[in-house]
Amino acid sequence: MKLETPIGILGGTFDPVHRAHLALARAGLDRLGLAKVLWIPAGHPPHRAPPVASAADRLAMVRLAVGDEPRFVIDDSEAKSALPSYTVDTLERLRAFYGPEQPLVLLMGADAFRGLPKWHRWEDLLRFAHIAVATRPGYPLSGLDPRLTDLMSRRRIRSAEFAGVTAGGIHPFELSAGTVSGTEVRALIAAGAPDAQLLALLTPAVLDYIRRHRLYRN
Repeated sequence: MKLETPIGILGGTFDPVHRAHLALARAGLDRLGLAKVLWIPAGHPPHRAPPVASAADRLAMVRLAVGDEPRFVIDDSEAKSALPSYTVDTLERLRAFYGPEQPLVLLMGADAFRGLPKWHRWEDLLRFAHIAVATRPGYPLSGLDPRLTDLMSRRRIRSAEFAGVTAGGIHPFELSAGTVSGTEVRALIAAGAPDAQLLALLTPAVLDYIRRHRLYRN
């Protein structure tokens, strides 16, 4: 069976989308050998408080953030759905669409990976995709749930192996992208932070959208 070039999957609320998201997606292209990255804004994420911005606004900001990069592709089906956005359902849907010969790679940060045992059907994720976990330089994954430690010991692979099998591996890699979160960005905007400070975290197009639509203000 000849496999295709791996495809990356980057889901999230993107409330708002920021430069750390872009750094993770670009690392997928440049360092993990992915053919493209699917950006999938969640409509109704069930694992956290409801997003502050509407699904339409978050989707619009992602469209602006990805710009003209042809290898960034937006999947808007979940942002437009009234159903909860469970990652395992996303991967199951994508696996059915792309078929058994397409390697899929779920991109996530270390904090998200640490919380994986709280996710819906989390143990089924590797049935449908690999997982690439971005860690900060000098801060390898530690303090993991024993179930994740065991899973890492059995499923750890190199990124070069993504192309050899469609799913099932875990690949941690270092990424210098800062530790900014959407919560921090929203707090800065609400506090009236100057554009010069916010542009270190957001692209000009996304910040302009936030300003024009008066998002995240008290």
